[in-house]
Amino acid sequence: MIANDLRKGTAILHSDGKIYTIVDFFHSKPGKGGAFVRVKMRCLDDGKISEHTFRAQESVERAFLERRKMNYLYRDGEMYVFMDPADYDQIELGRDLVREMLDYLIENITCEVVFYKGKVIGVELPETVILEVTEADPGEKGDTASGGSKPATLETGVVVKVPLFVRVGDRVKVDTRTGAYVERVQE
Repeated sequence: MIANDLRKGTAILHSDGKIYTIVDFFHSKPGKGGAFVRVKMRCLDDGKISEHTFRAQESVERAFLERRKMNYLYRDGEMYVFMDPADYDQIELGRDLVREMLDYLIENITCEVVFYKGKVIGVELPETVILEVTEADPGEKGDTASGGSKPATLETGVVVKVPLFVRVGDRVKVDTRTGAYVERVQE
């Protein structure tokens, strides 16, 4: 494919040998010189975002990724076991592939496991997860939803800023991309 055809979500194999997904793009045709495409792209190896400029007609190798929904089952030493609910096929992934998501990885959560040429290259969490508060300072009488925040430790050990009314035992929804509190979940 040519760089002019790049769009959000497209996966490419870059000249450094790593696979990137396009996060944002900008096509430009200046008055002088040739057209170009400036992209922001996320490396699937480490999650870092970088910028690159391609000439509009430059050849770019597209990476065809397979995404499979899989359930996280359990941790076995340094390995993390995932299962495909369609055929019960299980795979073990090393800590390096799940390191970025350990703060939100709980048993039975459904993730997308990303494959490239049959090899696992990454795991993506859902946008939000629901976790139980295991430790939080007690709220004071009169605490309201808009009255400030306090740190709370969740069941995975991650610390998140929550409103003052949240107590130990409450379940909260957290954005896995930013680590921010979204809402308290009533069951």
